[in-house]
Amino acid sequence: MRFFWRRLGQHPAPLPEIIEHFNQRAADEEHFPSTIDPRIYHVQLLLEYFGDLNGKRALDVGCGKGRFARVLHERYPESKMVGFDLAEAMLRYVPAPVRVCAGSMTALPFVSESFDCAYATESLEHALDVDAAVAEMCRVVKPGGRIAIIDKNVEQWGRLETPSWEKWFGRKQLERILARHCGQVSSREISYWEDVAPDGLFLAWLAEK
Repeated sequence: MRFFWRRLGQHPAPLPEIIEHFNQRAADEEHFPSTIDPRIYHVQLLLEYFGDLNGKRALDVGCGKGRFARVLHERYPESKMVGFDLAEAMLRYVPAPVRVCAGSMTALPFVSESFDCAYATESLEHALDVDAAVAEMCRVVKPGGRIAIIDKNVEQWGRLETPSWEKWFGRKQLERILARHCGQVSSREISYWEDVAPDGLFLAWLAEK
């Protein structure tokens, strides 16, 4: 396995229930796929916002099976991609040469300012301490680096069945948190497909440190 470790800081540890939930679902390829269509706008937005990643380090926070990291590395084979997730069973599906690490997103085991960019796609919703998780993402990104978060809109809460710990977010809520650490912050509604109008379910937050 391509794991590396560091003692976690004094932040809320993930509930064993959350870890077990995702470890058990690692074998469910239908609902937790290891690949993603690169035409999906979630992917296109990351490619557009981060630009050329060759020679740069990028962090996928809450990567699951690494489906986004896989596409980004295929597009930029000279990039250094790291996939981070709390479920080791999920990380076993992440393809080389993406490097993987297990732990809590509220205490990322990386040196400050060690990545050129970081992103979280539908994973921040599982953080027990959202403020700490966002702060950690910003901490590990270099000045001038970019952060992207894609997640669900709290105004659409109830449209999908969710586990008890899951949280959805308002645009201003995450804008305020990101603004504590970044100079430029924006957000907007997005759709799953570029040629389909947003229906309000997904939001994207983009920030530059």
